[in-house]
Amino acid sequence: MRLRPPRFWTSDKPGVLSRALTPASRLVSRIAEQRSSRTGYHASVPVLCCGNVTTGGTGKTPLTFDLVQRLKERGRNPHILSRGHGGREHGPVAVDPGRYTARDVGDEPMLLSACAPTWIGANRGETARLAVSEGADCLVMDDGFQNTTLEKTMSLLVVDGATGFGNRHVLPAGPLRENLTAAFARASALILIGDDKRHIRATTPATLPIFQARLIPGPEIRRLQGVRVIAFAGIGRPDKFFTMLREAGVDPVRTISFPDHHNYSARDINRLDALRLEANTTLVTTAKDAIKLPPSFRAQVTIIGVDLLWEDPKAPDLLLDQLFA
Repeated sequence: MRLRPPRFWTSDKPGVLSRALTPASRLVSRIAEQRSSRTGYHASVPVLCCGNVTTGGTGKTPLTFDLVQRLKERGRNPHILSRGHGGREHGPVAVDPGRYTARDVGDEPMLLSACAPTWIGANRGETARLAVSEGADCLVMDDGFQNTTLEKTMSLLVVDGATGFGNRHVLPAGPLRENLTAAFARASALILIGDDKRHIRATTPATLPIFQARLIPGPEIRRLQGVRVIAFAGIGRPDKFFTMLREAGVDPVRTISFPDHHNYSARDINRLDALRLEANTTLVTTAKDAIKLPPSFRAQVTIIGVDLLWEDPKAPDLLLDQLFA
């Protein structure tokens, strides 16, 4: 069972619990600093990392989708490298939807494999070697900002505008995986997802370029106008999905949150189906959740895709130009 992050992580100011955990945070910071000094494998092709400095969902996987698609439109052959979080396979292994399920390789890698060849494994250097041997002419890391097994050509720090850096403390006193100063120093650019509700621009070094984008629902959302729906999601921040629905004019009569990377049990399926029938509603979820549902039940659910809309349409091409400069 995966626990949800504590509320004091998202507070503007550290509270009693956060201060009590500060000694442990210092230890985590030191370990992260030592790891960041290691030298990883140097691939013969450009490596682009879409990562974050906080736990939970920030939008890095939609960003990976967007940039990989743009690379393909440029005639490139990108391969995606993922940790495979939540899966039973440890890798290195290529994600084969005909052989593996999301329970084997993780929900995000399974989704990404529909966009480009995808590899899982904790050692990104190993998966990079395999990907290049299979013809990859560039590599895109979904997460891995703190992973030192592979040198990055460009590292994009993805930040959710609604939650920002939380209370700005390192685990376990806060949501940060490492010290912010260290993260900023390694980042090539910061990608701000959504409105800047936590004053991220004002507290980010002036030397770090910031590009802004927002998540928008796919065209299938139009079929739900005026329909009674129950929305459920097991992602980093389920409320982000629910808010997106409401902003698109779809106000769920009920929302149900599950932990990130949640594997739906038979009990979960029965509960959701009973709610659907009892309330005479349409079930709605994310593509990341849908990929873990049994096919027979998935057919009863409306799946809402997510696209990335850039504030400056030229921004992604500018970033990719720099990747190959």
